[in-house]
Amino acid sequence: METTGTGLPPVRLVERGGGGGMLPTDARARRIPSVPGFARRTDGAYAEADGAYAAAGKRSKERGKALRARVPRSAHATLDLPAGRPDAVRAVEESNQGRVAELTPIRVGRMAATPFAFLRGSAGLMAHDLVGTPVTGVAAQLCGDAHAANFGLYGDARGGLVIDLNDFDETVAGPWEWDLKRLATSLVLAGREAGADEDTCRRGAYDTVGAYRRTMRLLARMPALDAWNAIADEELVSHTDARDLLGTLERVSEKARNNTGARFAAKSTEECEDGGRRFVDAPPVLRRVPDAEAAAVAAGLGDYLGTVSEDRLPLLARYAIHDVAFRVVGTGSVGTRSYVVLLLDHRGEALVLQVKEARPSVLGPHLAAVGFAVPEAAHEGRRVVLGQKRMQVVSDHLLGWTTVDGRPFQVRQFRNRKGSVDPAALAADQVDDYGRMTGALLARAHAHSADPRLLAGYCGKNDELDEAVAAFAVSYADRTEADHGELVRAIGAGRIAAERGV
Repeated sequence: METTGTGLPPVRLVERGGGGGMLPTDARARRIPSVPGFARRTDGAYAEADGAYAAAGKRSKERGKALRARVPRSAHATLDLPAGRPDAVRAVEESNQGRVAELTPIRVGRMAATPFAFLRGSAGLMAHDLVGTPVTGVAAQLCGDAHAANFGLYGDARGGLVIDLNDFDETVAGPWEWDLKRLATSLVLAGREAGADEDTCRRGAYDTVGAYRRTMRLLARMPALDAWNAIADEELVSHTDARDLLGTLERVSEKARNNTGARFAAKSTEECEDGGRRFVDAPPVLRRVPDAEAAAVAAGLGDYLGTVSEDRLPLLARYAIHDVAFRVVGTGSVGTRSYVVLLLDHRGEALVLQVKEARPSVLGPHLAAVGFAVPEAAHEGRRVVLGQKRMQVVSDHLLGWTTVDGRPFQVRQFRNRKGSVDPAALAADQVDDYGRMTGALLARAHAHSADPRLLAGYCGKNDELDEAVAAFAVSYADRTEADHGELVRAIGAGRIAAERGV
């Protein structure tokens, strides 16, 4: 095929000196057979190698535009709750099944604190409700719980700070719209909790979607490698016009640099007679576990070593396991089994690993209803780890998974310079800035698995999608407030137990 697609004439190579004769003037591309694992080239078009996200090639943008005829962007304003929707209390009770029973009142109490907190703990209920909303059928690796508090800072392998999505318990391949709508809704609720007026809250959702759309268009125009490696830094803040956040991010960064496993160990452990260290009980958040339970968790780290990159094994071999404790985590995760493991090197310096139970994604039961296949996870911890690596540019270099007493777990560094912005504590004039930043981050994460040209073609240049999803976000925020009120009344009536302030 002659290289005329760029508007340039076919390349003709000149005569070489030394009597070597003339090189061929035929500028046809070499015909190399398709190689499994790489894109397939046919008549100038390219099809991505991964069948799970097979997409479009050169004409992706046009295919994206064509999707508008089937799913108009304005249709995303729709909120039609499916028949048989569980009430808020039943949804919470169902999501508590399989958790540590004595901890579920803590979870209920945290969800009852505010409507935004209720949203944080009800990803499964929202997935149930999203079944009744339109989808384009374009798959992306989803965070599955992309609310505004699940973005934050964390450390890379050399101690630098990155900002990105940082919670992947519910990750699964599914409709990209679900993550975006959950994020936009969370901005409305966070803004309301922060005391912002309704126009500001709606604007936060609108700007979130606009930043997602514009970032996807930017990534679609970039070389594939540059788009893949795009990472959040000062340029992202500039790109999203979020300069009002700089002071907040700087304060969070300062705290994050000191938020390490070593500092946690210094505060949460005591020296033993033999010179080692052990955790100190701090109920109900941190408690020591029986020897048999600690031994089972420690034994699970043997299998974990087979899931981390081999070049990390000499590093881990320089640490010895000293103690194991149970630690309560998160809002949506409260009641899942989660352990912290204390490791010390030859100098007594600590590394703390978190061994956290990995339950099936709450999105899984709802994907088939919108035409998405749900492959059965071989190991739920592996699903979480691979989903995280598919969405982040930089991931924890000690991520892995294991099995303890027949249950799947993910393993990661604990407090790896983690820091987060509380979106519900932002000043009113920062809500839209935070929305733009998180919208851009979500687009970058989705672009690792969905063709950004396809999504850019669908999302378009104007604000039709922004308006529609913002309208949905306001409606679903109202629905969430009603669900939260129902939970609070049920607690007051003694229908469901709750423990506040933990």
